[in-house]
Amino acid sequence: MTDDFHKPVRRPSETFDRLFPAQDPAEVSRAAHSTAAALLSRVREEPDAGAVERLVTFTARHGIDDIAELWSRSPAKTLPGALWRLYLVQLSIHEDAATAALLYDRGRVELRSSDDVVAGAPVPAGPGELVTLIDTILRGAFQGDFAVALDRAAAFCRVQASGATHLADDYEPTEPGRATELTTRALRLSSFAVELAAAAKLWRRDSLT
Repeated sequence: MTDDFHKPVRRPSETFDRLFPAQDPAEVSRAAHSTAAALLSRVREEPDAGAVERLVTFTARHGIDDIAELWSRSPAKTLPGALWRLYLVQLSIHEDAATAALLYDRGRVELRSSDDVVAGAPVPAGPGELVTLIDTILRGAFQGDFAVALDRAAAFCRVQASGATHLADDYEPTEPGRATELTTRALRLSSFAVELAAAAKLWRRDSLT
């Protein structure tokens, strides 16, 4: 793993509940929707590999705060809300790829579904492979079928949520504090999976705005 994955960025667990200075909610919402739509449409209409790579590596280079200011308060079933969740999932992998790989491997074994196939991780998937996978998924959001990228991210979250749940059960007898952390993580990942899958359905109906 390179040093790029250890930049001093805000941890996802802290950004979930971050509050910002009071502003006009309607104005914030309009700004979130307009920036998300403009960003996505511009990249799609004028493909530029350099621009896509800058978007994919944005949080690794600059942290999450700038994106959070724009999109973090947007509802899940909106374009800015979906993009925000994609970036949070990516950041969680970049910050602790080793734990992500552990959760993913356990979830892949325990979860009786095709989610690991949909997500597209190799078997076995180590930390480096998961970093590559989540970057590929985010790259696909800007270059490929946005709904497919959302579905892949949702599947990825379901696999990780399963892994976190089963590891929490393992830790419960001896390290209840760690078990609680893993259970909380599993709940967040499960919520993200539901929200990203719902956003994918809306996108396919041209209803994700």
